[in-house]
Amino acid sequence: MLCQRCHERPATMHFTKIINGEKTEYHMCEVCAKEQGDLGSMFSKGMQSFDFNQLLSGLLNMESSPGFTVPPTTALRCEHCGMTYNQFTKVGRFGCTHCYDSFAPRLEPLLRRIQTGTTHTGKVPVRAGEQVKVRKDLDRMRKELQQCVATEQFERAAELRDQIRNLEQKLAR
Repeated sequence: MLCQRCHERPATMHFTKIINGEKTEYHMCEVCAKEQGDLGSMFSKGMQSFDFNQLLSGLLNMESSPGFTVPPTTALRCEHCGMTYNQFTKVGRFGCTHCYDSFAPRLEPLLRRIQTGTTHTGKVPVRAGEQVKVRKDLDRMRKELQQCVATEQFERAAELRDQIRNLEQKLAR
């Protein structure tokens, strides 16, 4: 397939853009892709493979996007490893597990925009899905039961106790 722009060189770069549900495909040679600007910008200095860190870095610098607001920061820094938020946006990886908490004010709006929520729910196997769901419900109810007892909400605690017994019997079958 020849480049759609110059019609001279073979198309080695293939881009798909989806804007408002309208899909547009581009097939270009590396030279035309670099000249094109926004399409070829991720292919600098002959880089021909997808770089996830560069993608993540681009997403993290979305403050310039219209309608995208983040809480103001004063040089966010992880207290445990010393990594700054600016370093994180360049590298695309955290320095330690505590960085998640340190950069939470900046990450939450980003995660909401990229995916459906900010908590990891994981996947549940289809065959064991019902049991896993019941066990999660049991754990949640037990924690709520403890809170109700601690705050002396005994009527709600009795309801939860009965629901927990029913779920435990369901699991035993």
